[in-house]
Amino acid sequence: MSRQNFQYEPLEAFGEGLTTKRPWNQGSLGFVERLNGRVAMLGFMAAIIGELISGHGPAGQVVGMIRWYLSL
Repeated sequence: MSRQNFQYEPLEAFGEGLTTKRPWNQGSLGFVERLNGRVAMLGFMAAIIGELISGHGPAGQVVGMIRWYLSL
């Protein structure tokens, strides 16, 4: 087996890696950001639908679930 020399990449300023021409930052970053945005939209809609059904906001729903769990 040959010995591999591993080297660390130089440190980057915050946000600098998003603007460099590295291939893993170009394609996958767009997909991850789109997925993150869509999941956030689903969570927001779930909170609104839960509020319409239960009459309590997101914090009230969490408190209700905790009370229900502790009463078991």
